[in-house]
Amino acid sequence: MPHYTVHISETALDGTVEPKLIGALADAVGSVYGERFRSLVGVDVIGIPPHRRGIGGLPTDKIAPSVTLSMREAAYHVPGVPDAIPRLIGATTDAVAAVLGEDVRAQTLVSVTGVPDGRSGVAGAVA
Repeated sequence: MPHYTVHISETALDGTVEPKLIGALADAVGSVYGERFRSLVGVDVIGIPPHRRGIGGLPTDKIAPSVTLSMREAAYHVPGVPDAIPRLIGATTDAVAAVLGEDVRAQTLVSVTGVPDGRSGVAGAVA
């Protein structure tokens, strides 16, 4: 199951941004793997108070989203999905910029992590 964790300045969140961001990130995965994958995407949006975010050792008031996509490592190497990681990074960044504005694009950090086989589970069973 693809899972996004988005750490973002609390000032960017107003109750209308969150559903748009969740939908856009699900669309990003769907654009790479196909529409059926969209329904599997989980998203957690975590707001960070402005005085608790820093860049370069200094507090910042920038929105500066940090987005992590995590799923099974094998999903990044599906033969029918060439260049999955670069495509996911691009689609994820595009999704964030579409919701929060183009000026946020340069501040957006995307990390893609892979979970090895046997290191995740669903409903209490190793998946």
